[in-house]
Amino acid sequence: MLHEMWIEPTPSSNSPTLDKAPLSKSLLLVPSAISILLTLLFQHYQKFFAYNLQAIKEDFQIWRLVCGRTICLDLKDTFCSSLLIYNFRIFERRYGSRKFSSFLLGAWMLSALFDLLLVEITQYIFGITINSLPSGFLGPVFALFVPFYSSIPRVQVTQVLGYFSITNKTLVYILGLQLLTSGSYIWILALSGLVSGICYNSSILKVHRILCVPSWVAKIFSWTVEPIFSSAEPTNEFRVGMGATVDIQRQQRMELLDRQIMMSQVAQMRRQRQQQGGMINWNRLFPPLRHRHNANYQDHRPSEQDTPPPTEVSEEQIARLMEMGFSRGDALEALRASNNDLNVATNFLLQH
Repeated sequence: MLHEMWIEPTPSSNSPTLDKAPLSKSLLLVPSAISILLTLLFQHYQKFFAYNLQAIKEDFQIWRLVCGRTICLDLKDTFCSSLLIYNFRIFERRYGSRKFSSFLLGAWMLSALFDLLLVEITQYIFGITINSLPSGFLGPVFALFVPFYSSIPRVQVTQVLGYFSITNKTLVYILGLQLLTSGSYIWILALSGLVSGICYNSSILKVHRILCVPSWVAKIFSWTVEPIFSSAEPTNEFRVGMGATVDIQRQQRMELLDRQIMMSQVAQMRRQRQQQGGMINWNRLFPPLRHRHNANYQDHRPSEQDTPPPTEVSEEQIARLMEMGFSRGDALEALRASNNDLNVATNFLLQH
């Protein structure tokens, strides 16, 4: 089961930031801009953003931990992490900026602890001394792969050579692999990020209750950051849940349209039935049944040999039709006449 942090809010509790993702945009723009400026114009300031473990452990320069784990000094890492943040913005759109920022905060702090722990384990087992690690907001980025793997549906797009499936998540995993192979010790950041994501997502030791953004801090940032980085909500589109790709969003829109059309047809059909005050004419619904009825019941004597046994009808499908407003008798007859095909039965009930 997924962590309660990723439970989708009800419509009554939806925040306006669900569709705007201001935190993702700020993480996408601000660190990338600083990284480009440090690389092109202010190279002499790069030393202040180096992830220097020796200075952190020996000189207790905690500010290096903050700067070194926020801004990337390698443009390749900046590019890959920015693309991953852009894809992971779906979590902020789904669950809100506060829950998303709480996850990033918890993953950042836990991955910093696991970084130091893994460095000590590597030195103890292999005798390798690691004085610095790749800088950047990489720990939380790798931690986001945990909810991405567990909560985003996998939709096959195509196949290569008939054996290898290409899904809507393949590109994100390729970007993660590219980021993983961009440095010699970046595997430490990846491992610590994945472990921290698992710990936070599975609520181990209840860290999600300790490492979270207070509501008053979220309100302050909503007043300051949201007006800068949020965009206007779409006015000509339906408000639907976001998916991993455009294909999922399109599928969700189609399902929403189908559901709205079906419910309007159900309401119209029920109003017509109330005005007419009659039952559904099954001979009109299924003309072959009328011909078979006339053939088998000549002289009011049915042929027992030609009469097929009644079709087994699923109670679950009967319940689904009854939820749409049809009576049990109509649903039962429609499913039997359509050979237990729910779509065919629904279409006939809606059209007549």
